Amino acid sequence: MRGSNRLPNLFESYSLVLYRLGTQTASSWLSEMMDGATFVNPMPEDYRAAADKLRAFADQRITLFDAMVAVLARRLGLQVWTYDHHFDVMRAPVWR
Repeated sequence: MRGSNRLPNLFESYSLVLYRLGTQTASSWLSEMMDGATFVNPMPEDYRAAADKLRAFADQRITLFDAMVAVLARRLGLQVWTYDHHFDVMRAPVWR
């Protein structure tokens, strides 16, 4: 988990580990991931930009979480590692 571009994925990944492998495994996994992690906290303008994305693509079922990841990726000059087509719709920088 070294590097600021991976923290948003930590939230969703933790949920997957928790629900599929249980509390003990999730706790161990999270401790390992947090070792040396760099945190990225959205700024107020990031929240506004994410809300703008949701309004711009109201015909899509884009989550606020994904809109925020797209905004942060653009601001930080990072690519999102995903196969979710919504990131293409939002014109986020994507790595595949």
